[in-house]
Amino acid sequence: MHELGILSSLVHTIDGIVKKEGLTEVEKVVIEVGELSGIVPRYLEQCYPAAVYKTFMENTELELITVPGIVKCRECELVFNAAANDLCCPGCSGQNFEILEGNDMVVKEIVCR
Repeated sequence: MHELGILSSLVHTIDGIVKKEGLTEVEKVVIEVGELSGIVPRYLEQCYPAAVYKTFMENTELELITVPGIVKCRECELVFNAAANDLCCPGCSGQNFEILEGNDMVVKEIVCR
């Protein structure tokens, strides 16, 4: 479960931003997680309390937004949600595609008081 390591790095990064900007307290962190990122949102939620335990973010809310894994088939050029179609093109049944979105994790917003 690499989600705990991802969250620990995130806390460290946000700590640097908060100190650099002279902010006092983080109220909420909004994260976009792509369906094709290899990161499991449910695991992020489960690991979050351990990642922020005894840190300045201990009382910070985590909001997760799932970004659909949109791809374009290289065979028939159909654009579709790969995760919703079991990584198989609904047009030609091919599995050779270009990822257009949904393959990363992005901190969308840090809400401070």
